[in-house]
Amino acid sequence: MDNNNRRVVTDEELALQREYTRLAAELLARRGRPATACVMTYGCQQNENDSEHLKGMLCEMGCELTEKPDAADILVINTCAVRENAEQKVFGVVGALKHAKAKRPDMVLAMCGCMAQQGHVAERIRASYPQVDLLFGTHALYRFPQLLYKALSGREHVFDTKDEDGRIAESLPVRRDSSYKAWLSVMSGCNNFCTYCVVPYVRGRERSRRFEDVLDEARSLVDKGYREITLLGQNVNSYGKDLGSERDFADLITAIGELPGDFLIRFTTSHPKDMSLKLIDAMAACPKAAKHLHLPFQSGSDEVLRRMNRGYTRDIYLERVAYAKRKIPGLALTSDVIVGFPGETEADFEDTLSLIRTVEFDNLFTFLYSKREGTPAARMDDPLPHADKLRRFNRLLEVQNAISLRKNEALVGKTLRVLCEGPSRTDKSVLTGHTEGNKVVNFTGKAAEGQFVRVRIDKAQTWTLTGTVVPD
Repeated sequence: MDNNNRRVVTDEELALQREYTRLAAELLARRGRPATACVMTYGCQQNENDSEHLKGMLCEMGCELTEKPDAADILVINTCAVRENAEQKVFGVVGALKHAKAKRPDMVLAMCGCMAQQGHVAERIRASYPQVDLLFGTHALYRFPQLLYKALSGREHVFDTKDEDGRIAESLPVRRDSSYKAWLSVMSGCNNFCTYCVVPYVRGRERSRRFEDVLDEARSLVDKGYREITLLGQNVNSYGKDLGSERDFADLITAIGELPGDFLIRFTTSHPKDMSLKLIDAMAACPKAAKHLHLPFQSGSDEVLRRMNRGYTRDIYLERVAYAKRKIPGLALTSDVIVGFPGETEADFEDTLSLIRTVEFDNLFTFLYSKREGTPAARMDDPLPHADKLRRFNRLLEVQNAISLRKNEALVGKTLRVLCEGPSRTDKSVLTGHTEGNKVVNFTGKAAEGQFVRVRIDKAQTWTLTGTVVPD
């Protein structure tokens, strides 16, 4: 078996899962009514993409999807392990389902995703949450039909969380949540081992899909009328390194951008140490590549970056950003930052603030450091009191919020291209959508959901823009 075969689920294994799909459908059909299924998703876009595949498999079993967990015959909770708050929220939800399970013992409660891939979590579920019928990790996603069939037929607890090398499963069923915005996974896993991050332990090593397979899926999405395609990976900048091919992520952006049609290409997540000038050049040369770059810097201090094992310095990050701004006029920049990493001094924090002021991000995703069991950072001394971390966090928000508002105010009076996403969830009288720079716009006028429209920006807030459709 060559390296590529070890990375890919075989046709025979996929055929076996299709057979289990048929068997599960037969079991569910005996109920005399369509079974209902609900998939609850926590965490990143990769989890959302995985959930769409779970929904696709459930639909092939004859299930009707519902967004109401209490009404589901099959409830799947797709979990995130990146931060403690997400874990505690999931445990709270699962704990509350104990009573629902007691009232409806035929209900199947399943947990999957990154939390399930962690050994200590699996043991906690086994010991303290008997209401969970099925637990499976990230590497077992493609085996969901087989695992669910076992849970349905034997009424026994089914656990599949063994530590194994993850593999790519092509052509899995998918039920997309949108008819015009699509996730497209190009790779899975991560080789970086940042000291605070659990992802390499739960998602495994980097595994890239074949260039042709990604391009074929992108072509299919465009042919179906999708207007926005987001390329996904834990570190998309590493795409192709494990394939032994000269084609990389920049080549993939270029190839997808050459497909005929009116659509936008986004991608996430990028790692600064792998952010090549070639990729920036490809973005600049591709009219369909969104003028938006999400490039997590995490800290502005070289010493903290070293302890995080990020693999770049402050100066390298700033050089990449400066090059991107020169090559892509009007580029919107967003990033992630962690406040209160173990050992962070006041000087380190000031370095972070100065980097924020230098770059002037359009938006930041800000996080207090969250200790993750099994990571090197969890063993580091962390003497700073929580109150001091919170003070720094709030100060950082003040700095960034002022920058975000100023950058949004500079857009007032301009006309921007917006992908209409239908009525706003908070105010049905207005429409909402995102600009190419991924800014939220609430606007009035006539526009069809899933179509690009021109919107004049009339007002700016810190987080959103307000505007009016400009007729063609």
